Amino acid sequence: MASQPGHNRIMVSQQTPGDPGGFLSAPGLRLRHLPGWLAAADALQQDLLASVPWKQEHIHLFGKRHPLPRLTCWMADPGCTYRYSGLEQVGEPWLPVLLQLRQELEQLCGHGLNSLLLNLYRDGDDAMGCHADDEPELDPGAAIVSLSLGVSRTLRFKPKPRSKLANGSGPVAVELAHGDLLLMDPPTQEHWLHELPRRKRVQQPRINLTFRRIRQAA
Repeated sequence: MASQPGHNRIMVSQQTPGDPGGFLSAPGLRLRHLPGWLAAADALQQDLLASVPWKQEHIHLFGKRHPLPRLTCWMADPGCTYRYSGLEQVGEPWLPVLLQLRQELEQLCGHGLNSLLLNLYRDGDDAMGCHADDEPELDPGAAIVSLSLGVSRTLRFKPKPRSKLANGSGPVAVELAHGDLLLMDPPTQEHWLHELPRRKRVQQPRINLTFRRIRQAA
């Protein structure tokens, strides 16, 4: 059941990106990991499972139509457009609780965030392939802000094959638990790829909320 009015206030912990252990870095990689950042993670997860208009997207690969191994929803301000994996996204209206969360995150990262991609990984068979969030619509000077809800999953990073800056660096893995926040600061997307691999023994769901800044036409 979705949260009732007056019960959807976002509560965050007092941890900030300056706290010890919050930074992870390698050549071209800038990450800020805030474990347990969202104190109200349980309530938000249940709210989103019930109220988000989740959909099953499909992609065409080698002439065949395949379902994406996750459910998705994209929310954005009017005028924002976004295309990834060959799919043109149609923005849904912002839920009030997510607008409040967006405001908290804008204060944290120091710039505006005008779109949100939600992914629902139903169990360990759902996954995300290796990619970078470097589509031309995205502002390369803005952080990408990712909040995890539900079962813990591993986000893996590896250098882009043609990145001279990150060449020779080993992979980096970040375990993202319930309520964890991860900020991927520039120039991470320029030099590194990331993926959420399958974890066959996982039976519980995970929701990932990825806030971005879309470049809009003047």
